[in-house]
Amino acid sequence: MTALRTTPTTPPPRLPVRDKAAAVDRAWGGVSPMLTRLAAEEATGVLVRERGSLHLVAGHVVHAESPSAPGLGLLLTAHGTLRAEAWEAAANATDDRHATTRLLLDGGLLSAGALELCQLGALYDAAYFVLAPSSTPGRFRYGVTHPLGSVRPVPVAALERETLRRRELLHRVWPDAATDGAPLVRAEPVAPPPITPRQAAVLARVDGVRTAPDIARLLGRRAYPTLLDVRRLVSAGLVSPRPPAPPAVMPPPDVTDPDITLLKRLRDALEAL
Repeated sequence: MTALRTTPTTPPPRLPVRDKAAAVDRAWGGVSPMLTRLAAEEATGVLVRERGSLHLVAGHVVHAESPSAPGLGLLLTAHGTLRAEAWEAAANATDDRHATTRLLLDGGLLSAGALELCQLGALYDAAYFVLAPSSTPGRFRYGVTHPLGSVRPVPVAALERETLRRRELLHRVWPDAATDGAPLVRAEPVAPPPITPRQAAVLARVDGVRTAPDIARLLGRRAYPTLLDVRRLVSAGLVSPRPPAPPAVMPPPDVTDPDITLLKRLRDALEAL
C-alpha cells in the first residue's frame, strides 16, 4: 500500500459527503406508483385520476385541479388580490403562445410573489384530493399542457410527502373521513367550547346541505384548511355529518275486489278438502 504524504500547504483529500436530500428522493416509494414512474422518466402531460388531474412538465407537477378544491381563479379573486374581470379577460385571451398567468404578470395586474403563493397553495390543495386512495386506475396523456402555465414546478416526491403529512394531520384531529365529503349539520352542545373566527365562519355556513368543499368555495378559501376546521368542529361536538335518510318503506300492494274474491274461493276450496 502506498501512503499518501501531506504537507502543511497540501490539505488531505476531502471525504465524500452523502447528499441526504437526493438519497431520500431516490428511496421514496410514493403514494402513486404511476406518478413516481412518470417523474422518473421526466414525462410531460396530464395524469387523470378519479378525483382530479395533475399536469406535469419534465417530470415535475406544475398544476393540479379537482372538483373538491377551489381553482386558482377563485382564490385570486375572492379577496381582492385580482379583479374578477381581469382574470376572465386573461383567461379568454390565452392562446398557444401565452399562458393566462403570463398575461397577468406582463400586464402588471398581478405581482409574481402573490401569484406564486396562490398558485402553490391551489396546487397542493387540489393534489390532496387527486392523490386520495382510489380503486379506479389513472391514465396519462402525453404532451398535454395547461393554459394557466407553470409558475413554480413541484417535485413529485415533495408533493406526495406533503399529501401524506396532511392525511396524518387530519386523522389526528378526527379519524373519520366521512366529514370531508358529507353534508354537514350543526349540533347544539350544552356548553359549546370556544372556536376561532375562521371556524366560526365555517360553522355559520353549515346548513345540512353544504359539504366542506362547498363551504370552502363559498368562502373563497382553500379546501384543505376548511377540512381541518370542519374536523375540529366535529371533534368539539359542534358539527356532524348529516345522517343518511332512512330507507323508503314500500306500501303494501293494493288488493282489488277480484283479488279478494279469488282468495275467498281458494280458502273455501281448501276448507272443503
